[in-house]
Amino acid sequence: MTKLTYIAHDGTHFDVEAENGSTVMENAIRNAVPGIEAECGGACACATCHVYVDEAWKDIVGEPEAMEEDMLDFAYDVQPNSRLSCQIRVRDELDGLVVRVPERQG
Repeated sequence: MTKLTYIAHDGTHFDVEAENGSTVMENAIRNAVPGIEAECGGACACATCHVYVDEAWKDIVGEPEAMEEDMLDFAYDVQPNSRLSCQIRVRDELDGLVVRVPERQG
């Protein structure tokens, strides 16, 4: 299992054990992390699972693909470390990943 940490906008930490192959979004929903709405269910068709990847993890997580970049145009307060959590697949290299949830979703 891979450990993920979500930091809600109010600073509350949610530590989650995630299975490899699942997504950061799926684990947020399963564990009731506030602020991750995931209206499209992970189809990369909305921007309601927007997160900020901690700077220490940005290179390991990688850059968004073109479709994700297009959807990020609809997200609120996009930053250079913005990603859609439905597009981040959990894998061993992400053990300890930290993501922050924005104030609101797009």
